[in-house]
Amino acid sequence: MSSAIIISISAVAAVASGLATARADAPAAPTRSWNFDADRSGVAPSGFSFGRTGGGAQGNWIVKAEPDAPSSPNVLAQVDTDTTDYRFPVAVADEPTLKNFRLSVKCKPVSGKVDQACGLVFRYRDANNYYITRANALEDDVRIYRVKGGLRVQFASWKGKVAAAAWHELRVEGQGDHFQVSWDGKKVIDAYDGTFSEAGRVGVWTKADSVTYFDDLSVMGLP
Repeated sequence: MSSAIIISISAVAAVASGLATARADAPAAPTRSWNFDADRSGVAPSGFSFGRTGGGAQGNWIVKAEPDAPSSPNVLAQVDTDTTDYRFPVAVADEPTLKNFRLSVKCKPVSGKVDQACGLVFRYRDANNYYITRANALEDDVRIYRVKGGLRVQFASWKGKVAAAAWHELRVEGQGDHFQVSWDGKKVIDAYDGTFSEAGRVGVWTKADSVTYFDDLSVMGLP
Protein backbone atom coordinates (compact mmCIF):
# COMPACT_ATOMS: atom_id res chain seq x y z
CA MET A 1 0.00 0.00 0.00
CA SER A 2 1.40 3.41 -0.96
CA SER A 3 2.23 6.01 1.66
CA ALA A 4 -0.39 8.34 0.11
CA ILE A 5 -3.17 5.79 0.67
CA ILE A 6 -1.99 5.16 4.23
CA ILE A 7 -2.04 8.89 4.95
CA SER A 8 -5.54 9.19 3.42
CA ILE A 9 -6.93 6.33 5.54
CA SER A 10 -5.33 7.80 8.65
CA ALA A 11 -6.87 11.19 7.93
CA VAL A 12 -10.37 9.71 7.52
CA ALA A 13 -9.97 7.78 10.77
CA ALA A 14 -8.83 10.91 12.57
CA VAL A 15 -11.83 12.89 11.30
CA ALA A 16 -14.27 10.11 12.30
CA SER A 17 -12.67 9.91 15.73
CA GLY A 18 -12.91 13.66 16.13
CA LEU A 19 -16.59 13.69 15.19
CA ALA A 20 -17.37 10.89 17.65
CA THR A 21 -15.51 12.74 20.40
CA ALA A 22 -17.34 15.96 19.57
CA ARG A 23 -20.68 14.19 19.80
CA ALA A 24 -19.74 12.57 23.10
CA ASP A 25 -18.45 15.86 24.52
CA ALA A 26 -21.27 18.00 23.14
CA PRO A 27 -22.66 20.14 25.94
CA ALA A 28 -26.31 19.78 26.91
CA ALA A 29 -28.63 22.67 26.22
CA PRO A 30 -28.61 25.37 28.92
CA THR A 31 -30.84 24.83 31.92
CA ARG A 32 -34.05 26.86 32.12
CA SER A 33 -35.62 27.39 35.51
CA TRP A 34 -38.61 29.16 36.98
CA ASN A 35 -38.96 30.07 40.68
CA PHE A 36 -41.77 32.63 40.16
CA ASP A 37 -40.16 35.09 42.58
CA ALA A 38 -40.07 37.91 40.03
CA ASP A 39 -43.74 37.41 39.10
CA ARG A 40 -46.54 39.50 40.58
CA SER A 41 -48.51 37.77 43.32
CA GLY A 42 -52.19 37.02 42.74
CA VAL A 43 -52.02 36.59 38.96
CA ALA A 44 -50.77 34.00 36.48
CA PRO A 45 -47.02 34.00 35.78
CA SER A 46 -45.62 35.38 32.54
CA GLY A 47 -44.14 32.98 29.99
CA PHE A 48 -46.74 30.25 30.54
CA SER A 49 -49.86 29.05 28.73
CA PHE A 50 -52.75 27.32 30.46
CA GLY A 51 -55.15 24.58 29.45
CA ARG A 52 -57.20 21.64 30.65
CA THR A 53 -57.59 18.04 29.58
CA GLY A 54 -61.08 16.63 30.16
CA GLY A 55 -64.06 18.50 31.57
CA GLY A 56 -64.90 20.94 34.32
CA ALA A 57 -63.31 24.28 35.08
CA GLN A 58 -60.16 25.41 33.27
CA GLY A 59 -58.15 25.74 36.47
CA ASN A 60 -56.89 28.82 38.27
CA TRP A 61 -53.11 29.24 38.24
CA ILE A 62 -51.70 32.08 40.32
CA VAL A 63 -48.43 33.15 41.86
CA LYS A 64 -48.63 33.43 45.64
CA ALA A 65 -46.27 34.03 48.52
CA GLU A 66 -45.71 31.03 50.78
CA PRO A 67 -43.52 31.12 53.91
CA ASP A 68 -42.20 27.59 53.34
CA ALA A 69 -41.48 27.98 49.61
CA PRO A 70 -38.32 26.05 48.66
CA SER A 71 -37.03 29.25 47.03
CA SER A 72 -38.69 32.09 48.89
CA PRO A 73 -40.97 33.96 48.54
CA ASN A 74 -43.26 32.75 45.73
CA VAL A 75 -44.79 29.56 44.39
CA LEU A 76 -47.07 28.73 41.46
CA ALA A 77 -50.41 27.48 42.79
CA GLN A 78 -53.39 25.77 41.19
CA VAL A 79 -56.25 26.82 43.50
CA ASP A 80 -59.48 25.89 41.70
CA THR A 81 -61.33 23.10 43.56
CA ASP A 82 -63.74 21.83 40.89
CA THR A 83 -64.36 18.15 41.79
CA THR A 84 -64.79 16.91 38.20
CA ASP A 85 -62.85 13.64 38.28
CA TYR A 86 -61.57 13.61 34.68
CA ARG A 87 -60.18 17.16 34.85
CA PHE A 88 -56.49 17.93 34.43
CA PRO A 89 -55.42 21.59 34.51
CA VAL A 90 -51.98 22.27 32.98
CA ALA A 91 -49.56 25.20 33.05
CA VAL A 92 -46.98 24.93 30.26
CA ALA A 93 -43.87 27.02 29.66
CA ASP A 94 -43.95 28.79 26.30
CA GLU A 95 -40.35 27.69 25.70
CA PRO A 96 -38.14 25.71 25.30
CA THR A 97 -39.28 22.86 23.07
CA LEU A 98 -37.30 19.68 23.77
CA LYS A 99 -37.20 16.01 22.82
CA ASN A 100 -34.53 14.76 25.23
CA PHE A 101 -34.46 16.41 28.63
CA ARG A 102 -34.06 16.29 32.39
CA LEU A 103 -37.08 17.94 34.06
CA SER A 104 -37.79 18.53 37.75
CA VAL A 105 -40.03 20.47 40.10
CA LYS A 106 -40.65 20.92 43.81
CA CYS A 107 -44.31 20.30 44.59
CA LYS A 108 -46.61 20.29 47.61
CA PRO A 109 -50.04 18.57 47.54
CA VAL A 110 -52.05 20.92 49.76
CA SER A 111 -55.63 19.67 49.69
CA GLY A 112 -58.29 17.78 47.75
CA LYS A 113 -61.01 15.21 48.44
CA VAL A 114 -61.03 13.63 44.97
CA ASP A 115 -57.26 13.90 44.42
CA GLN A 116 -54.12 15.47 45.83
CA ALA A 117 -51.84 15.31 42.84
CA CYS A 118 -48.80 17.07 41.42
CA GLY A 119 -47.39 16.30 38.00
CA LEU A 120 -44.94 17.17 35.24
CA VAL A 121 -45.91 17.26 31.57
CA PHE A 122 -43.37 16.83 28.77
CA ARG A 123 -43.28 16.55 24.98
CA TYR A 124 -46.46 18.58 25.27
CA ARG A 125 -48.19 19.32 21.95
CA ASP A 126 -51.53 20.57 23.21
CA ALA A 127 -53.96 19.94 26.08
CA ASN A 128 -54.92 16.55 24.63
CA ASN A 129 -51.52 15.18 23.58
CA TYR A 130 -48.53 14.85 25.91
CA TYR A 131 -46.74 12.70 28.48
CA ILE A 132 -47.40 13.13 32.20
CA THR A 133 -45.81 11.75 35.35
CA ARG A 134 -47.56 12.46 38.60
CA ALA A 135 -47.58 11.70 42.33
CA ASN A 136 -50.79 11.35 44.37
CA ALA A 137 -50.94 11.82 48.14
CA LEU A 138 -54.35 10.16 48.47
CA GLU A 139 -53.24 7.03 46.63
CA ASP A 140 -49.58 6.95 47.72
CA ASP A 141 -48.19 6.28 44.26
CA VAL A 142 -46.26 7.72 41.34
CA ARG A 143 -47.37 6.98 37.78
CA ILE A 144 -46.50 7.83 34.20
CA TYR A 145 -49.07 8.19 31.41
CA ARG A 146 -49.41 9.10 27.79
CA VAL A 147 -52.34 11.36 26.90
CA LYS A 148 -53.34 10.98 23.26
CA GLY A 149 -56.48 12.54 21.85
CA GLY A 150 -57.49 13.43 25.41
CA LEU A 151 -57.36 9.78 26.57
CA ARG A 152 -55.00 9.10 29.47
CA VAL A 153 -53.29 5.68 29.49
CA GLN A 154 -50.89 4.56 32.24
CA PHE A 155 -47.81 2.60 31.19
CA ALA A 156 -45.84 2.33 34.46
CA SER A 157 -46.27 2.98 38.19
CA TRP A 158 -44.67 2.77 41.64
CA LYS A 159 -46.34 2.34 45.02
CA GLY A 160 -44.86 4.27 47.94
CA LYS A 161 -45.45 7.07 50.42
CA VAL A 162 -46.47 10.47 49.07
CA ALA A 163 -46.98 12.73 52.08
CA ALA A 164 -49.63 15.46 51.89
CA ALA A 165 -48.92 19.04 52.98
CA ALA A 166 -45.17 18.52 52.45
CA TRP A 167 -42.69 19.57 49.78
CA HIS A 168 -41.29 16.90 47.48
CA GLU A 169 -39.15 16.71 44.35
CA LEU A 170 -40.51 15.04 41.21
CA ARG A 171 -38.03 14.45 38.39
CA VAL A 172 -38.18 12.80 34.98
CA GLU A 173 -35.52 12.19 32.36
CA GLY A 174 -36.51 11.37 28.79
CA GLN A 175 -34.23 10.16 26.00
CA GLY A 176 -35.92 8.75 22.93
CA ASP A 177 -38.57 6.27 24.10
CA HIS A 178 -36.90 5.77 27.51
CA PHE A 179 -38.24 7.54 30.62
CA GLN A 180 -36.89 7.45 34.17
CA VAL A 181 -38.87 9.02 37.03
CA SER A 182 -37.48 9.89 40.45
CA TRP A 183 -39.38 10.82 43.61
CA ASP A 184 -37.53 12.64 46.40
CA GLY A 185 -34.20 11.56 44.91
CA LYS A 186 -35.07 7.87 44.44
CA LYS A 187 -35.59 6.38 40.97
CA VAL A 188 -39.03 4.77 41.07
CA ILE A 189 -39.98 4.22 37.40
CA ASP A 190 -37.93 3.02 34.42
CA ALA A 191 -40.19 2.61 31.39
CA TYR A 192 -40.46 2.83 27.61
CA ASP A 193 -43.10 4.29 25.32
CA GLY A 194 -42.88 5.50 21.72
CA THR A 195 -46.15 7.36 21.31
CA PHE A 196 -44.65 10.87 21.12
CA SER A 197 -41.20 10.99 19.53
CA GLU A 198 -41.17 14.68 18.57
CA ALA A 199 -39.97 17.56 20.73
CA GLY A 200 -42.53 19.35 22.87
CA ARG A 201 -42.95 21.83 25.69
CA VAL A 202 -42.80 21.17 29.44
CA GLY A 203 -44.91 22.23 32.41
CA VAL A 204 -46.89 21.24 35.49
CA TRP A 205 -50.22 19.50 36.03
CA THR A 206 -52.91 18.74 38.62
CA LYS A 207 -56.08 16.66 38.77
CA ALA A 208 -59.70 17.29 39.83
CA ASP A 209 -59.92 19.33 43.07
CA SER A 210 -56.20 19.19 43.88
CA VAL A 211 -54.84 22.40 45.33
CA THR A 212 -51.13 22.07 44.63
CA TYR A 213 -48.11 24.36 44.95
CA PHE A 214 -45.08 24.25 42.65
CA ASP A 215 -41.64 25.82 42.86
CA ASP A 216 -38.21 25.56 41.22
CA LEU A 217 -39.37 24.13 37.91
CA SER A 218 -36.22 23.32 35.94
CA VAL A 219 -35.40 21.70 32.61
CA MET A 220 -32.17 20.88 30.81
CA GLY A 221 -31.96 19.65 27.24
CA LEU A 222 -29.99 16.46 26.67
CA PRO A 223 -28.11 15.41 23.52
